[in-house]
Amino acid sequence: MATYECSKCGMSVNATCGKCSTPLVNDNLKLDDGKQVQISKCPNDHGKIKSPLCCGQDMSCRL
Repeated sequence: MATYECSKCGMSVNATCGKCSTPLVNDNLKLDDGKQVQISKCPNDHGKIKSPLCCGQDMSCRL
């Protein structure tokens, strides 16, 4: 399971899919302008979300 942690305060979070209760996995989404955005996605293709924020910044992923 991917764990997202705030580099400022140290808070961490694990996320699961609301439809199948499977842990979300870390991934990157390539935007049309070539930039990449860190996301969390359901490995069973139920969707994806922008990775969590804390202290006004993206939380980084550690596996």
